[in-house]
Amino acid sequence: MAGIRGTQLIGSGAPSGGAGPEAAVPGVCVRDLIGAVASLRPGSDRAELIDQLRALEDLKSAAAAAQARIAVAFDAVQRSADAAAGVPAEERGRGVAAQVALARRESPAKGSRLLGLAKALVTEMPRTLAALDSGQLNEWRATLLVKETACLSAEDRCAVDEELAADTGTFDGAGDKAILAAARAAAYRRDPRTVTERASHAATERHVSLRPAPDTMTYLTALLPVAHGVAVHAALSRHADTLRNAGEDTRTRGQIMADTLVERTTGTPAGISGVEIQLVMTDRTLFQSDAEPARLPGYGIVPARWARSLLSGSSGHGTSAPGQTEDGQAGPGHNHDLKVWLRRLYTAPGTGELVGVDSRARLYPPGLRRFIQARDDTCRTPYCDAPIRHIDHIIPWHHGGTTSLANGAGLCEACNHTKELPGWTAQTGTATTSPGTRHVLDIRTPTGHHYRSTARPLPGTPLNGDPPVMAAHYFGDLFRARHGQDVPAA
Repeated sequence: MAGIRGTQLIGSGAPSGGAGPEAAVPGVCVRDLIGAVASLRPGSDRAELIDQLRALEDLKSAAAAAQARIAVAFDAVQRSADAAAGVPAEERGRGVAAQVALARRESPAKGSRLLGLAKALVTEMPRTLAALDSGQLNEWRATLLVKETACLSAEDRCAVDEELAADTGTFDGAGDKAILAAARAAAYRRDPRTVTERASHAATERHVSLRPAPDTMTYLTALLPVAHGVAVHAALSRHADTLRNAGEDTRTRGQIMADTLVERTTGTPAGISGVEIQLVMTDRTLFQSDAEPARLPGYGIVPARWARSLLSGSSGHGTSAPGQTEDGQAGPGHNHDLKVWLRRLYTAPGTGELVGVDSRARLYPPGLRRFIQARDDTCRTPYCDAPIRHIDHIIPWHHGGTTSLANGAGLCEACNHTKELPGWTAQTGTATTSPGTRHVLDIRTPTGHHYRSTARPLPGTPLNGDPPVMAAHYFGDLFRARHGQDVPAA
């Protein structure tokens, strides 16, 4: 997935006819600079090697400062173009963050944060930007200063920026915590009432999130008011200490706390109750003990043995399933009554592309939605790993687009809305008359840049040079019966 566009010159040209950044050096070619850095070779002297590391770190900081100026310049040019086109003031600049994200190979959410950082640095925190230019701050530490002053007015933020004056060496040798502490103290001195109100408002932002961790684990994170977080942790700790002191539980204190959290939250020891978990694996993995890994939507690739263990409830021979010990015995919270449904999916030989089907319906029916979710796994916008929320017609229905696998793409809500903005177009390079290639989604932005997303290969897709195979894949739909009634498969 890459953005494709001709070489741009900082100072001597600008994207799509806009003005270049004010602080740019005329005639400096970015590609030449990249080539010079790529040609750099480590020195032979120890002191020289350290000097090279420091100089490259300074270069990274200076590049981040240049990116901030360029992002703000692009935002201004886009807003001017929107104004000339008669776009209402409140809608001007929509899609800018998404284009910044694509250009920087980041997710749309990260692109929005990067644009906000750039605006704060360029318009309200010039001393912090100067420190970034000179290498006295890196991009992350500049972000910390911007974040901790976000609640202040523009005037107070400028005053804090002047007070801290990072470009004078104020933070030389300081770590993240020291910079955070200094920024918080300065912000509080300027506007204690606003800072206090922000702390009170923070409770409204409480939430729970889930992200993958290595080795078929996940991080379940809760952002809670401090009193609630301490209370939850204390309750889990007390329960674990009680069981450990009784001497009958062989689990570690941390394991007991984790198992108790799952049991008290879900109401079942195994933690699976009335939900569907769709594993995607090959028939060889499921029935012939093949080593080809499976895919768990929302998580990613999981080992074959682990997947079979989860489906069968048996030992994973070294990789235990949830609720099991390594020897295959039922551990605390072992789930004995999972219901398993299998759905067969057939892929084209050699490429792993799912066999296509069409529908005359305006909205994607459940079967097609499942197919597209299995194929795309996460949002298909390049660099966006957000969960799929919308099954979108790549070529819109009102423009003759069909309700088919080839014309469907799984997108998150934000990316689907961005795609509908003026100047954005999408098409699929997957020709229905030439099956056998993995699904391709091409996105073109208002500046003429285009980005390509190719669907990830399903488990069991042959590598280059391997003989083609018509692979049968299976959804493993796991759910637990509650109150004596089965939960119907989606």
